[in-house]
Amino acid sequence: MIEISIRKDGITVSGHANYAPRGQDIVCAAVSTLAIALINSIKDLTEDKIHYSISPGRADIEYKDLSEKSKTLVDSFFVGISMVSNDYPNHVRMI
Repeated sequence: MIEISIRKDGITVSGHANYAPRGQDIVCAAVSTLAIALINSIKDLTEDKIHYSISPGRADIEYKDLSEKSKTLVDSFFVGISMVSNDYPNHVRMI
């Protein structure tokens, strides 16, 4: 199960979907893509500073005082993660 925690000061993604074998897991790929896209979008499209770390089965993103543009990007991440969670509730959970 992938668990996603969205807080006022950051986002944590942890766990494995276990939807399919490694390398074929579309749920894991979707969540990973959304997390990495959020990090790169904030870095490339805004002046906001974030701290992040990515490792197998985990992504931690920390931020504060986000611009409106970054807040919109975080909201977009939330919409995407919500869609994945709704489609695969046994594999993705927001806490």
